[in-house]
Amino acid sequence: MKPHHPLHGIVAAPHTPFLPDGTLHLAAVERQAEHLLRQDVCRVFIGGTTGEWASLTMPERLALTERWLSVTQGMEMKVVVHVGANALEDARTLAASAQRHGAIAMGALAPSYYKPATVADLVDWCAGVASAAPETPFYYYDIPGFTGVHLSMPDFVEQAAERIPNFAGLKYTGSDLMAYQHCLRAAGGTLDVAWGRDEWLLAALALGARGAVGSTYNFAAPLYHRLMGAFARGNWDAARMEQYRAVQLIELLARYGFLPASKAVMAMVGVEVGPTRPPLRWLSETERQSLHRELERLGFWEWLGKTA
Repeated sequence: MKPHHPLHGIVAAPHTPFLPDGTLHLAAVERQAEHLLRQDVCRVFIGGTTGEWASLTMPERLALTERWLSVTQGMEMKVVVHVGANALEDARTLAASAQRHGAIAMGALAPSYYKPATVADLVDWCAGVASAAPETPFYYYDIPGFTGVHLSMPDFVEQAAERIPNFAGLKYTGSDLMAYQHCLRAAGGTLDVAWGRDEWLLAALALGARGAVGSTYNFAAPLYHRLMGAFARGNWDAARMEQYRAVQLIELLARYGFLPASKAVMAMVGVEVGPTRPPLRWLSETERQSLHRELERLGFWEWLGKTA
């Protein structure tokens, strides 16, 4: 298997860029990668929830993988590819492509129409995906709020570690902090369990998280670097302040529709990634101007420039 690069530190989940007419805009990927590197973000998890994977065709997902891995070749940036799909063979095709193009890892969420009923069913399905790219570390992407698959992650990781040779860990986007602690200690504590809720990052760090994958890291990385730095120094007051700023930011974006608003913010920071695809509604010009004013009142622009 390839050398394992754990998902430690800040890992951005980039938006998939579209042109105004909704077609894929792969030329924007280079600008996204350069922007993230300037923000000291050196890991990305592409084609996931923030990347609107479920609104992409298979050819588009394959093209997105190829573009990100071509653009980042020779860069410090490392790429994890989301390969989950409702059809197992689609997921296997995506996994094989990720390995062929040089991804450091792959991740897959559960099928969400016909759902696995038991942990054993989920392990079987993940084993089928992972075996299509046996040299590439495999992460299960647990996001029950979207998939509707509510299974025990502590039980899953123990069984997956036994059954799947290239199993590396989880991208954990659940809300059960007790289960998260069990996952961190599963398989003798050898698994990588990246946190997936930006608004609760500090809580996860306090429990032992070493890395996190998130949407707002695309445009607010300085805030989270300060949060993690303050935590590492034991400066809890500073860490709590940065976490509360993140909470305020996320609540504001959610009022406009989180994904459309976050894509609008990307344009505001100078990286145009276009609109969201239907059924998500794109913001009107009036809404984008209102969002900018509210971010200004919140102090968001100062947060981006503030040093530790």
